[in-house]
Amino acid sequence: MLTRELAIARRDHGRVYPDRLTTATHTAYPDFARRMIEVYATGIHKTRQDLHRSVVQILEEDPNCPVRRMGAFCKLLDEYGSFDRGKPKRAAELRRRVFAMAAQYHPLIENPDSLLEHSVDQVKEQIASRLGMLWPELRQRLFEDLIENHRLVSFEEPKDPIDLLSRYNVAQTQAALLDATSIRIEATTDWKMILRYAKLAGLMHSIVPTENGYRIELDGPSSVLRNTHRYGASMAKFLPGLLSCQGWEMKAAMRCRNGFDGVVSVLELTPRSGLRSPVAAQEKVDSEMERLWIEAWGSESHRGWSLIREGEILVRGQRVFVPDFVLLHESGRRVLLEIAGFWTPQYIQHRAVSLELFADIPILVAIPKGTVSRWKAVPWSPLHEKILFGRQLKPQEVLEVLQRMVSPP
Repeated sequence: MLTRELAIARRDHGRVYPDRLTTATHTAYPDFARRMIEVYATGIHKTRQDLHRSVVQILEEDPNCPVRRMGAFCKLLDEYGSFDRGKPKRAAELRRRVFAMAAQYHPLIENPDSLLEHSVDQVKEQIASRLGMLWPELRQRLFEDLIENHRLVSFEEPKDPIDLLSRYNVAQTQAALLDATSIRIEATTDWKMILRYAKLAGLMHSIVPTENGYRIELDGPSSVLRNTHRYGASMAKFLPGLLSCQGWEMKAAMRCRNGFDGVVSVLELTPRSGLRSPVAAQEKVDSEMERLWIEAWGSESHRGWSLIREGEILVRGQRVFVPDFVLLHESGRRVLLEIAGFWTPQYIQHRAVSLELFADIPILVAIPKGTVSRWKAVPWSPLHEKILFGRQLKPQEVLEVLQRMVSPP
């Protein structure tokens, strides 16, 4: 992810537009990207400084290329590679020894004369010889721990040049979000994945049902503090995950960089904004158990019951429960179905809290027979039921439990 110092964004009439490269308007950049990738692919054992110098030389062919864009590409290419960071302790000790040895020849001059006879080049060779090395090797070891002298040891080459340009576009949008104070998302699909990525990024959230889905507000404790940008980093980390989802519109409130209180701009995005996520889209089915259950149920309704994948979100305060399925009867009755494919203590504890909080909602929990003993301490509401299953959850058994849940006492 880029730092704020490498961010490029334009603000116009209350809107924020991060720097964006397109093949239509930046026709030279696919070739630039190919050549920059080649610099790194053929640059194993070269220093970071040399690699960056080559990248800058390529981008200088665009007379309108900002310095920040050059720095951004250097950083992104670095992230594709791994570097030998040297041995800081060895380098520090070597510097102390060399400087102490050189001190006895002070002052050093480029061209010795009758008064000052210690030549820089001669002293370098003498010191290197005393240390059992030639000067070029010694010079390399003296400052091998400095970041510009780190040497490239491997490079995971992007699939094609367009991938590098796409990553740049996403990275610039992330950098812009470092100034964000809050995000509002209007979601019509993929609610569960959006919330999952928000949690992974450490974002607080509030959720309100809308006519077509849910409105998700992402905020956090540090966003209420003045003159702080720390929470924007979490929002920036959230972006690649959001871009891998479908059915959403995002508006981010952006703090004014000039420090004027109350001046806020907006950054707007949708899946149609042209940004391609570096995160692979998650499978809609989270586990093999769920996949088998969907196949067993089929596409038809059973006894008037239809199966809906992730059709509802339960929200109370900061607690969110997204059941795996909603079973909807033709009469309008609804039962939420959760397939407990995991059995870790943390998972069961989390589900126990959710079941207790949503005790007034009809919920059916399918539990693998081998894990039933771990669920003994879970509080079960009169509106909750559990069903045990072996290798596969069977529709007929589920329908029998559903009949009990919706029948009057």
